[in-house]
Amino acid sequence: MTPVSSHSPPGQSPLRTVQVLGGGNAASSAHVRSLAAGLVARGVKVTVCAPCEADRAYDFSGVGADHVHVPRSSDPVSVAALRAACANADLVHAHGLHASFRAVLALSGRRVGTPLVVTWHDRAHADGARAHLLRVLERRVVKAASVVLGTTSALVDRARWTGARDARLAAVALPGPRRPVEPDDPDGLRPKVRAELGAIGRPLLMAVGSLERHRGYDVLLDAARAWRRLDPVPLVVIAGEGPLRGELQERIEGEGLPVRLIGRRDDITDLLAAADLALLPSRWEESRSVLAQEALHARVPLVATDVGGIPELVGDAAEVVPHGNAEALAGSVVRLLGDPERRELLREKGARQAATWPSEDETVAQVLSVYDELTQLRPLT
Repeated sequence: MTPVSSHSPPGQSPLRTVQVLGGGNAASSAHVRSLAAGLVARGVKVTVCAPCEADRAYDFSGVGADHVHVPRSSDPVSVAALRAACANADLVHAHGLHASFRAVLALSGRRVGTPLVVTWHDRAHADGARAHLLRVLERRVVKAASVVLGTTSALVDRARWTGARDARLAAVALPGPRRPVEPDDPDGLRPKVRAELGAIGRPLLMAVGSLERHRGYDVLLDAARAWRRLDPVPLVVIAGEGPLRGELQERIEGEGLPVRLIGRRDDITDLLAAADLALLPSRWEESRSVLAQEALHARVPLVATDVGGIPELVGDAAEVVPHGNAEALAGSVVRLLGDPERRELLREKGARQAATWPSEDETVAQVLSVYDELTQLRPLT
């Protein structure tokens, strides 16, 4: 790791931080684990308050953090558990709107104010009365926060518009070591994966994510109807699980679509490396989509929708189409499959774009600098 001065100088107790996580999307959970690991390595005491299922999935304890079970609910029992966990904290850092609101409730009424840092990884979406409630929560959170970190410029602007006293662009890395890309596939893994998926002699299009409405898989199936006319017919593979499995499978079988649902997988990197294209058809998406980042790191051409922070994240290194537009999605894929030079250009641009994203060390360094400001400790060197 990049050397960073510890927050535990001789004679001083370590900085005590609490990370509050609602157990929501994969990007924020993976970020908290990465952040916890980096902070612990630099001498910071870290307690992660999150549901037990989040700790089982991301093993916060395994990187040296303490874990306290706090349910996602904002009921009095959950808030009381969070208040107890924050009692001796020097600083609290909450991730996501609902986790941040619970942190505000837990810290309210304390005689000595505890600095609260809030990271917005994406914007919560709702309609009608619930949309009004979310706006109320946003205002309450940003006015209580010492610093709001937004993972995109749009989120930073929204925080300022909502009333944040200090809003900044966050450096958020894609956690985990990046395996070097081997264009020649010396181990022959690519044909093995394609054979397993049934994509021998035909293009393989890969989508990854939970089978939920906001992922836009209904639009992807609409687009797949157009690809049946191609020769050879591309195979669309969706890795993920969720409540829409039955509905999607019924459509696939009823309409004879060239689509496979393969459930949750732990070999996403290998699946992407075997694909001709990666597809991200979301109606809305976390600001720093894990799939988009994995695809560009793996030099796989990406077709994505113009939602959330996707355009800012990928720049000109992907084909970006309007969300909810099956015709645009289908047309972009057809053009790419017929244009090997364009695919190669996107691979090169993707690698360059990925190189501009912050590393995990840079992410931890930025967060530590914010903590340093708010706790008035010795400046980092």
